Amino acid sequence: MRYFFKTVRLVLAPVMIARDRFGRPESVTRNPQAQAEVDRACQTLTLFQFRTCPFCVKVRHEMHRLALPIALRDTQHDDAARQALKAGGGRVKVPCLAIEGEDGQTEWMYESDDIKGYLQKRFEPQPAA
Repeated sequence: MRYFFKTVRLVLAPVMIARDRFGRPESVTRNPQAQAEVDRACQTLTLFQFRTCPFCVKVRHEMHRLALPIALRDTQHDDAARQALKAGGGRVKVPCLAIEGEDGQTEWMYESDDIKGYLQKRFEPQPAA
């Protein structure tokens, strides 16, 4: 069974990479001051991910749409990132967003829809009144 899934991943990997690269939504635009604030806020965020995971692609598309420069850690090819995810979040499951709080505590958010919702709530530009 393991070889079946490895084969599926090998076949679908180029498709996922192409979807990630060419299927990105258009980014929002902010004034320079607002974007600088977003950039500062994103310094406390890290996305642990696999490059070809469809759920990770979904989160990266939302990051791109919201123009969020969040640090990416590839837990599939980087053993240190994998160990950091396991030590901090308790399991190696992607996508996982590490959110460093002002108190020094880190929240580990799994599930792509939860991560997208968090990013939208925190960073979605509000329409001008």
